[in-house]
Amino acid sequence: MAANPNLTLSGSDLAALLCSRVCHDVISPVGAINNGLELLDEGGADEDAMDLIRASAHNASVRLKFARLAFGASGSVGASLDTGEAEKAVQDFASADNKTEIVWQGTRAIIAKNKVKLLLNLFLVAYGSIPRGGTIEIVLENLETDPKFTLTARGKMVRVPPKFLEIHSGSSDEPVDAHSVQPYYTILLADEAGMTISSTAGPDDVTFSAVEAA
Repeated sequence: MAANPNLTLSGSDLAALLCSRVCHDVISPVGAINNGLELLDEGGADEDAMDLIRASAHNASVRLKFARLAFGASGSVGASLDTGEAEKAVQDFASADNKTEIVWQGTRAIIAKNKVKLLLNLFLVAYGSIPRGGTIEIVLENLETDPKFTLTARGKMVRVPPKFLEIHSGSSDEPVDAHSVQPYYTILLADEAGMTISSTAGPDDVTFSAVEAA
């Protein structure tokens, strides 16, 4: 039984909401590709249209690859994942919008899939903490024994996402929707991986950590 009273979604509802979240993330770049094609059809500037199509196709591809690791099965059930794949997914995701710098520290290792998925979803929470961009420092420790993840986000208007705080505290009264399913899934992953999440907000940064539950 989940320790957090907010973790009540059925498997089918969780799957549906995660699908909605992925669609939300890729609809913008896919729409931009369509706009670029329409510009070509109308005889617009070929160079501008192709630049738009290239950038949007790259953005959509990066987001889908990230979603495959963060939300999908990524291979057989119960398999392990390489943290090097997670690092590449994070770096590519951040480079697509060109407003957030990633500083990644820690040795590469193959660890339990749910823990890598937790790391990627914690990154999304940290990324949401700096809507105007900034820097996210990711530190991985003790991966072979008792993994610890620490993510520190720094930037303008930094704050812990309210939905994350509500669901994490177990005090959310609102139903989970496509906007809040990602922090919900983060907390669910931590519960299933036997890890504990905490967050600390400072004047200029926010730190999220995940450690093995006592």
